[in-house]
Amino acid sequence: MKKKIMIQGTGSDVGKSVLAAALCRILKQDGLRVAPFKSQNMALNSYVTPDGREIGRAQGVQAEACGMAATVDMNPILIKPTGSMRSQIVVRGKPHMDMDASSYRDFTRKVWPILQESYHRLEQQADVIVIEGAGSPVEINLKDREIVNMRIARWLQSPVLLVGDIDRGGLFAQVVGTLELLEPEERDLIAGILINKFRGDPSLLHSGIRWLEERTGKPVLGLIPFLPDLDLEAEDSMSLDRRPVLKKNERDDRIEVAVIRHPHLSNFTDFDALEKEEDVALRYVGHPEALGSPDVVILPGSKNTVEDWLHWVRMGMAGAIQDRARQGGHIVGICGGYQMMGMELKDPLQVESRHGQVKGMELFPLHTTFLPEKRTVRVRGVLTNWGEEVWQSLRQEKVEGYEIHMGITEPISGGKSGGPLFRVAADGENPRGEGWISRDGRRWGTYLHGVFDNDGFRRAWLNQLRREKGWAPLQPSRSHAARREAAFDRLADHVRRHVDIPRLYQILDEKTSHTG
Repeated sequence: MKKKIMIQGTGSDVGKSVLAAALCRILKQDGLRVAPFKSQNMALNSYVTPDGREIGRAQGVQAEACGMAATVDMNPILIKPTGSMRSQIVVRGKPHMDMDASSYRDFTRKVWPILQESYHRLEQQADVIVIEGAGSPVEINLKDREIVNMRIARWLQSPVLLVGDIDRGGLFAQVVGTLELLEPEERDLIAGILINKFRGDPSLLHSGIRWLEERTGKPVLGLIPFLPDLDLEAEDSMSLDRRPVLKKNERDDRIEVAVIRHPHLSNFTDFDALEKEEDVALRYVGHPEALGSPDVVILPGSKNTVEDWLHWVRMGMAGAIQDRARQGGHIVGICGGYQMMGMELKDPLQVESRHGQVKGMELFPLHTTFLPEKRTVRVRGVLTNWGEEVWQSLRQEKVEGYEIHMGITEPISGGKSGGPLFRVAADGENPRGEGWISRDGRRWGTYLHGVFDNDGFRRAWLNQLRREKGWAPLQPSRSHAARREAAFDRLADHVRRHVDIPRLYQILDEKTSHTG
């Protein structure tokens, strides 16, 4: 019988995804085949599997922690909010349809067989399944149709670890309240409590832990200190609010990069590798007056490109970026941001918004037409020969990344100011031009998410910016992949030190049951 353990939380953002990744890596280190599972995820940060399907970013990261390729079975249902109280529902990695909350509640009745099939396929690949819940298991208005918390635990008779975040305060009320609101058979599945993000002297909490155990009858299996600089990407853009604000004197000897924080920002993890470079000062900007005069402005991906672009036009951010381009600043667009940099955004079928056609930033001689079919694919390629001599060191630099978009971007007839940035292909495809770069190399855009994860490209591009500023180039630092592996191991070591892992194995052995 397959073993499983489920991570649920007293609320959102208590650390479920990170602790699930930690358990995945610990079990892998101990020689077990492990797979993550989250039946339903809601996130704008998504991950493309090797076969070109879309799942929640957290499950992709957890799969990496397990040392296995991500599959749609790890997250069969993904909800991507689009604005206007609607969300795109992705089923087994492909868009199903847009729904409002009421329609989705009815839809959950139909997807249970899909979740079961996905879980059973994972069982064929792993010795242990690490299952993640979502939000709180005691949202009373949602319990009758939820498909991600206790309904999963009851179906699988899985032991559950309940995680609470002590950093925000109110931990004892959150834990006790959650247990009180569970049904008796659900409460019986709670095998232990994890107290996460602790700061301070552990001895000061001993009496509180004793009280909690006596009050609930559940053991506290870990008091996990806050782990700074984890170096693993977050799934929720709320995490951007907790990043330290850069001060002016911290940027004088670094390349200043301003990432525009769209209202429907997606895949902001595209910039994690860039942010870790020692000569980069990266900040997120949500107001035009905060833009300043950065060396580089990056327009990232968006789940609603047209609405986000019109928001920036109304706010004055569009004009501020155009001014920065005229002043010689470097402007970069990724996916939706790349679409914004063209001449026009056309949505005749109202795929993304009610606007049929809007003017873009007019930095590239391109227009984008939105179509119902989403392209999700992993690609590899090389840099083309466009751009002037400042890009010479990047010629034929290899890149890889993934595309997630519903638009087709094409050159406007007669447009000659630049050309394709990359020449790429997915498995089974012929190489094609992708993205765009101006002749002076100061403006470029691409559909490739993860382009900055390419170590050679990232460092060569930054060194071009350094030369422009009269600075000597730097040697490549530790690779992004090596940094991630080190981060997984650091996280696992941290959790091992502060969680009763022997008791966790006892729970796995004692609570194994059928998955009927």
